[in-house]
Amino acid sequence: MDVCHHFILLFLLAGLCSLEAKPLLIPGKAQNISKNDAEVKKAILTATYSFNNESNDAFFFKKSAVNEAQKQVVKGVKYILKMEISRTVCKKREINVDLDDCAFQTNHRLQQTFHCNFEVWAIPWLKIMKTTFFICNPLNK
Repeated sequence: MDVCHHFILLFLLAGLCSLEAKPLLIPGKAQNISKNDAEVKKAILTATYSFNNESNDAFFFKKSAVNEAQKQVVKGVKYILKMEISRTVCKKREINVDLDDCAFQTNHRLQQTFHCNFEVWAIPWLKIMKTTFFICNPLNK
């Protein structure tokens, strides 16, 4: 009987200790990540380029705010981004445009911002990063 009590006590103590442990990255579970993380910044750029390639707008859009960034480990890494993108003054017909050098649209009639949800999948060991899903809705002014 004494061994049984020791076993139960050990089991209960192990359970209590595990409650105090810090959360680990769990494969398959989306977890919040810093918006300033270098890989998140690459995912944001990839997402923005995808939006610009799909858009029929004459101007480029770029990130104006990142509201949420998450990371999910699934055969690589999936970045889940909730962000706002706004119209810039740079036109798509211009060659070699660097979005960092594009100011946001100053003409009130041409200003436009979208709230977007993006999923960007990265396979770092193959140096692949691509947008797998996005949906954007215009923000009301």
